[in-house]
Amino acid sequence: MRLSLVFLLLPLFGISLVYAVHGARADASIITGSVLGNDGPVPGAHVRVRATENLVFSGNQGEFSLGGLTDGEEIEITAWSEGYYVASTLVTPPASNVQLILRRYHTSDNAAYTWTSPEAGTSEKACGNCHPAILPQWEGNAHSGAISNPRFYSLYNGTDTSGTLTVLPGYLDDFPGTAGSCASCHAPGAAVDGYLTTNMNDVRGDLTAGIHCDYCHKVGGVFQDLASGSLYPNSPGVVSQQILRPPEGDDIFFGPYDDIPDPDTSLPLFSESLYCAPCHQFSFWGTPIYESFNEWLESPYAQAGITCQACHMPPTGDTHFVPPESGGLPHPPESIPSHLQLGAASQDLLQNTVEMAADIRQVGGRIIVGVEITNTQAGHHVPTDHPGRHLLLSIKLEDEYGLPPAQLTGSSIAGWGGDLAGEPGKTYAKLLRDVESGDFPVISYWKRTQLVSDNRIPAGESDLSVFSFAVPPAGESVEITVTLRFRRLFMGEMQSRGWDTPDVIMEESTATITVEPWQEVYLPIAITR
Repeated sequence: MRLSLVFLLLPLFGISLVYAVHGARADASIITGSVLGNDGPVPGAHVRVRATENLVFSGNQGEFSLGGLTDGEEIEITAWSEGYYVASTLVTPPASNVQLILRRYHTSDNAAYTWTSPEAGTSEKACGNCHPAILPQWEGNAHSGAISNPRFYSLYNGTDTSGTLTVLPGYLDDFPGTAGSCASCHAPGAAVDGYLTTNMNDVRGDLTAGIHCDYCHKVGGVFQDLASGSLYPNSPGVVSQQILRPPEGDDIFFGPYDDIPDPDTSLPLFSESLYCAPCHQFSFWGTPIYESFNEWLESPYAQAGITCQACHMPPTGDTHFVPPESGGLPHPPESIPSHLQLGAASQDLLQNTVEMAADIRQVGGRIIVGVEITNTQAGHHVPTDHPGRHLLLSIKLEDEYGLPPAQLTGSSIAGWGGDLAGEPGKTYAKLLRDVESGDFPVISYWKRTQLVSDNRIPAGESDLSVFSFAVPPAGESVEITVTLRFRRLFMGEMQSRGWDTPDVIMEESTATITVEPWQEVYLPIAITR
């Protein structure tokens, strides 16, 4: 006999939920006991056979009953509740009166704590010692490089990427004598103790000043504005995070699992989009700049519960986040998110973000090109965050002699489109104007800017553009190429700053048509006096 779900819930008689075991045998061995904390029984605690789906919840008096076990086979069981470290013990079923003692963790931050380096071999506690698969994933992502990215420093310092040539604008040139808020996201390990006083040049290349393992896993909460569901205004990065560095002699690691023993603890926030919000939702001078969290919040993805982590930290098939030789136990691969943290530097991610459909046909004396672009895979606008990012849709036609037929209707690429400026097509971007100088478009969002236009494509939505061109003589052929490119910065800025970031071809479609005979129709016009 199998029990699919057992509920003992009789509140009128003082009996609370004791266990819910999926697929447990009625005649299998059990373990009973209680979960206790500093103040007595802990109701609602997660009690689990470690690294399995065998999970129950403690009752009103902390009692629990774990079933579906094998007699005489030692197992490790764990208990967790919010505000406590994970407790664990080894038990051989059947067993009764087993106690799992939960230890509360600290609720204040210890500024005297020294960050642990992620690099394997640098110390006994180095993250890479026990996470050899995760470390290279982090080393290859943009979070690891936030403390050393030469493109960032070219904007911060007002130089090219080599740092030898002055190329304005730059934050330090616009606001000399200040450090700015950049470190709040790019170097939170340092900014946590120096908001608005951490100069990025002073911490450049210092891993433990940046976005590293120990920092991220010391985030114990995010300060959410419950009225909006988002963050409080003007609270970038570390300002919106509750950092809980442990007191001397103790440690803590927040994560998504409820069965990794003390000094680890579970924080459901790690599996929620809100965790990402502090560095992906903030304004400057009241103008929203980085908006990917709010874009997600208002999207169908949020309604469906599809989080940022689902796309940006996809599982790789690994069954261990700690290898067996270091004491790691196998987990379902879908429960182990990667630390790839894919973003704008991931060509594969970009090329799977949108779908493009092109309808090309001759209608009388015109070639009609209709292009529909649909944001099918991003839970936010495309493109998102940095206002220098944009998409370029270009329509290229060539007759048999390599000449372009005349464009009759439809838009053309804006002047700031660099090498594609003036060509048939369209741009997708959030464009800013500098309030003081009137310059447009600008990327210096650290100054007062105004939002001029925003035609980026929201999650699940489409944009349709139609273009028409004159046809060559009948019988001749015309090749039409429709290309959608992602560009990280306006071309003029990229070239002057030495950014080596080639366009990413997101979608491309090519067709050749042979011009059919057609006849111009002239309509008589009656002129009356």
